[in-house]
Amino acid sequence: MRLQGLVVRPDAVTPYEPPRHPGTLNRTLVPPPGMPAGKLEVALGVVQPGGQALLHVHEDLDQAVYVLEGRCRVSDGKESAEVGQNEIVYFPAGFPHEITALAPDPLRILVILAPPLHR
Repeated sequence: MRLQGLVVRPDAVTPYEPPRHPGTLNRTLVPPPGMPAGKLEVALGVVQPGGQALLHVHEDLDQAVYVLEGRCRVSDGKESAEVGQNEIVYFPAGFPHEITALAPDPLRILVILAPPLHR
C-alpha cells in the first residue's frame, strides 16, 4: 500500500444519492475508491437547502455528523436541535435521526460511520 493511494480529492470521487435522503449527494472519502471497507466510513455530504435525510435508524452502527458549512436541524422524531458550522452531532447505534438543511446555501457535512454502512 502506498501513501499516494490513501490521499483522496473529494471532487475526484463519484457522487451518489443515498436512499431516503432527497436533495443530498454523498461522496465516500474513506475508504478511498478501490479500497475495501475497513472499520470506518467517512462521506462528504452536500445537502441542498430544504433537503434532508428522512427519519431513519442504523441498528448496528454509530454515526457522527460534523458540519463544515451551513446549518441544519437534527431530530429524533420527538426533539430537535440546530447544528451549525464546526459543530458535531453523535447518533449512537439504534438512535432514530433526521437531518434537514436550513441555510440558503447548501449544507456541507462529514458523515462518519463505524462500522461502515457500505461493507
